[in-house]
Amino acid sequence: MEYNNPSLLIKNLNFGEDAKSKIGAGVEKLAKAVKSTLGASGKCVIYEDALGKPVITKDGVTVAESVVLYDPVENIGATLIKEAAKNTVREAGDGTTTATVLAEALLNTINNSKDGATTREIRNGINSGLAKVNSYLDSIKIEVTDGTLESVASISCNNDSTLGSIIAEAYSKVGKDGVVIMEESETEETYVDITDGVQMDCGLTSPHFVTNTDKQKAELENPLVLICMSEVPNVRKVQKILEHVIKQNRSLLIVAPVSQQVKSALLMNKVKGNIKVNIIDLPGFGPTKKDTCEDLAILTGATVLNEELGDDLDAMTVEMLGEAEYSSTDDKSTVLTVDTDMEELEERIDQINKQIADEKNGFFKKKLEQRLSMLSGSVAVVKVGADSKVELKEKKDRVEDAIYATKAALKEGIVPGGGIALLNAFQKIEPSCEGERVLLESIKSPFITIMNNAGFEALGYPTKTGVGVDVTTGKEVNMVASGIIDPVLVTKSALKNAVSVVATIVSADCVISNARQDEYESDK
Repeated sequence: MEYNNPSLLIKNLNFGEDAKSKIGAGVEKLAKAVKSTLGASGKCVIYEDALGKPVITKDGVTVAESVVLYDPVENIGATLIKEAAKNTVREAGDGTTTATVLAEALLNTINNSKDGATTREIRNGINSGLAKVNSYLDSIKIEVTDGTLESVASISCNNDSTLGSIIAEAYSKVGKDGVVIMEESETEETYVDITDGVQMDCGLTSPHFVTNTDKQKAELENPLVLICMSEVPNVRKVQKILEHVIKQNRSLLIVAPVSQQVKSALLMNKVKGNIKVNIIDLPGFGPTKKDTCEDLAILTGATVLNEELGDDLDAMTVEMLGEAEYSSTDDKSTVLTVDTDMEELEERIDQINKQIADEKNGFFKKKLEQRLSMLSGSVAVVKVGADSKVELKEKKDRVEDAIYATKAALKEGIVPGGGIALLNAFQKIEPSCEGERVLLESIKSPFITIMNNAGFEALGYPTKTGVGVDVTTGKEVNMVASGIIDPVLVTKSALKNAVSVVATIVSADCVISNARQDEYESDK
């Protein structure tokens, strides 16, 4: 057999306890690297990137992604836990470290179980236990108020109150349905930039449309708005529209693909002062263009024209035009100021929120959130700055986690943080089988890990509901009153994904892995 054949993959097979022990070893190694970042006293991790540069981070999923183990079976175990972490961050934006800690604890507790229950019984038990824990979390959750918003953001930033206040400011201005995004600052400062109105990712199609030369923006006051998904091939198609705009002494924003002939003709008339006009491309990307254009039509009161749906551009009338209070286009984007107080808009927002809740694909969920931000009427951009690239990367990781965690909290509420909500669930819920006992025993792990990271291993468990340990002081406090809180969505998502991946691991009896280079070279 020729082992050096690149088309030939040599496989190793591991069975039974050998397979499970190696997978468990991989899980333990990954968890040890990740869980040191958990809690207010969590430590940073320094890892080497693909180019050999050191990177400092406290972001659990970033740490997990950097880990690749040499042993192939151990690496499979680590990879499975990574999936739990990634699924958690996709669903809730945070909680990756908690998911990892829970998965390790659950796997160890199952392996140490002496009850003699079968794998099927254990799996059924942890799933029924999961339902009980989720029900308990729902019963104690608290709606987020202005007073708790900053606490949520600060904790998600690893107890950075400065960053927390900036993120809280962003959400307080755009509201629950608004979208907060993150960008790098051009300075060393971190701040919030609020854009009033509708922001679209379509910039100038020609610098000759610029009306404000100082800011290099095409600005239109009280423009009429034409939205057309089909290309406008010649000026004749929009002749009636142009005559109406000139007669009414209005300006015109064209949101459509247009031929070079149309663009040149309108530019010439704009330069001559005959008409105030600007042309931008359709907002959205690929299959989202149609939906985004319909969103824009609702905002402006326009009718979307599309020849593919049977519309005749020759029949274009002024009644199909919408309007805005103001439009401003730079080289990257367009901002429209519009009236957002309408019943149809509220219905559209509710519809998109439902789609976001049901969407599993991260890419399409992000596109839905972008549409929601456009409809909400405002966009908050957290501009992240730092003194060095290493610090900037670490700060961006924390800010991104905090943005998503804060949104999750606004959506579903909060529970006592510091691992106390799950600890209380362990104390309050009575297990009815070994699987439930295993799960409940495991959910103490986030609290224990946070204590260990703070150097408080000797402390016992708090017994009062909602009361935990402030690791910065070592004193028992009411967690919610002290601002130590977690989004309930993050906690539930972390636990669900930990249960899912561990249930898969314990049901496996054979692992097939790729042999490493030195393994099969020694067999030649």
